[in-house]
Amino acid sequence: MKETWSGSYGKKLTKATPYLLTVGLQFGLAGAYIFSVASIKLGMNRFVFIVYRNAIAALALAPFAFFFERKIRPKMTLPVFLQIMALAFVEPVLDQGFTFLGMQYTSASFTSAIMNAVPSVTFVLAVILRLEHVNIKEIRSLAKVIGTLVTFGGALIMTLYKGPLIKLFFSPNTTHHQDESHSPQSIKHWVSGTLFLLLGCVSWSSFFILQSITLKRYPAKLSLASLVCLAGALQALVVALVGNRHSGLSAWALGWNFRLYGPLYTGIVTSGITYYVQGLVLQRKGPVFLTAFNPLCMIITTALGSFLFAEQLHLGSIIGAIIIALGLYSVVWGKGKDNSDPNASSTTTKQTEIQQLPITSSQI
Repeated sequence: MKETWSGSYGKKLTKATPYLLTVGLQFGLAGAYIFSVASIKLGMNRFVFIVYRNAIAALALAPFAFFFERKIRPKMTLPVFLQIMALAFVEPVLDQGFTFLGMQYTSASFTSAIMNAVPSVTFVLAVILRLEHVNIKEIRSLAKVIGTLVTFGGALIMTLYKGPLIKLFFSPNTTHHQDESHSPQSIKHWVSGTLFLLLGCVSWSSFFILQSITLKRYPAKLSLASLVCLAGALQALVVALVGNRHSGLSAWALGWNFRLYGPLYTGIVTSGITYYVQGLVLQRKGPVFLTAFNPLCMIITTALGSFLFAEQLHLGSIIGAIIIALGLYSVVWGKGKDNSDPNASSTTTKQTEIQQLPITSSQI
């Protein structure tokens, strides 16, 4: 009887494991937004943050890449090296640079909502580059096209319409900021921040496209991840040195605060632990299951941002975020049909997998 109960409990736990891991993953990714905002609010330059974050990520991933991929790691060639340098420029430098700049002008919750548009942006780029075939007569293609249009519509609403301030019951009193949030200067920053975030989305999506090409020549994923992080740290170092040439060493100073905790958390958790957990869930449930939980990260980030940083939440952001989530699910459903259809092209299937699971785990 005891063995039967134990076996039944073990089966239930096995079935629940992907769900528990994915929910924990969303909490981890939400933490990345919060830690990043906290670091920037302390005056940390965004490119200095990128240098530390990617250097720590490279150190965290390198031992695993060395031991687990030493038998499958191909030799480095000049074309692969150039692609790695391009990947590092597109993702850590451009993507994270634009995203952190946009986050400074908006908020962590707004950023996490806009990031749900990445699958749609990737789909558009894949169609432009002819990596994705669209047939309007097929329901899966129609779902992806409609989902993409809906996603962009949600992003447009979040950009152009702020609406009244929504006060959560657990958020600090922010009444004195209400008028300021609708001032011309504030609206200008809001629109600029959204444009920077969308540029970050385009950069991140471009990273996925180039990554799918690079993985065909260099299929060692962990090794590629650590090399991209290292190259990204070096490139961001050049940008940071030029941008902070008059600040001296003070711009690089760390302390026992979020100037240290932010890079440590995002480097180790989002580029180390999160990468491993994503791989486990992807093997068990696939990319569609993994992506379906993305809006949970948005909800967690909104709650934490409102409670910890008194971030303002507007009706326009809520409406736009819901619309983006609906568009995301439409695109994901269409991509899921690509995966389940044996007649779907291998290019489409491979692109779907890459699109849902970035090598560096998280943009933030």
